[in-house]
Amino acid sequence: MLVAAVTIAVAGAALAGCEQGGAGQPYAQQPAAQQAPVVQPVTVSAAAVAALPRATTYANIPAAPRDPDPYAVTDGVVVHPLTAQVVYAAPGKAAVAVLPATELGGPTWVPVVQSGPATPDWERVLLPSRPNRASGWLFTGGKAGLQLDTRRSPYLVRINLGARTLSLSDGGKSLGSWTVAIGTKATPTPTGRTFLLALLAPVHPTYSPLILPLGLHSNTLTTFGGGPGTVGVHGWPDPAVFGHAVSHGCVRVPATALHILARVPLGSLFVITR
Repeated sequence: MLVAAVTIAVAGAALAGCEQGGAGQPYAQQPAAQQAPVVQPVTVSAAAVAALPRATTYANIPAAPRDPDPYAVTDGVVVHPLTAQVVYAAPGKAAVAVLPATELGGPTWVPVVQSGPATPDWERVLLPSRPNRASGWLFTGGKAGLQLDTRRSPYLVRINLGARTLSLSDGGKSLGSWTVAIGTKATPTPTGRTFLLALLAPVHPTYSPLILPLGLHSNTLTTFGGGPGTVGVHGWPDPAVFGHAVSHGCVRVPATALHILARVPLGSLFVITR
């Protein structure tokens, strides 16, 4: 089933597995001579910022550009805005949203999917909002960079819908592969690269002691159980479901897999393929 709106306790920030970098430190920075000129962000008034949508799992941001390479694996860099940050359509282009510092009661961590000498002082990140594969650009130059905590997660989760398997690796080393349950033909699990948005522990668990919402939503359901149709990974009490397409879009995993996935840092990359 999809992640319903439930009373939850936020589990640990799950960042022990990340390599820490200094706030505002761009990753893979190239010598200045090899970089293009820095493009300054468009000035946005306080009133305009207040009117922008917040990039949360509850939002729909049609102006956000789509992920240009939705099945590629990143180098694991993730960022956390220490304060809310303006998200732009591209370097020097219009603001489209605001990325808040918290999400679902915990810290916001999003993966960096594009950066480098062609766009110095800018990083493209995935957003947790509709439409699926929404992305945006954060300016990391000057004081703005000091408001970003940058780290690197070595974890990668791959979900193969055809094989109905989930595999987890840490720095390229396999930590396991499990047979899972996926969405039905009517409510399929969406594909593409996404990320671990939160780690939730229901106060009164029913089907799973932990729920791992992702930065994806159902393409067929606009809402579920009072929530916005967020797709996630969670356990299931009946092991007979594993290997079958039976859910509303979420990925149901065995208890062993859920226990190991609970150590994956927020913002870590998930790649879902058919």
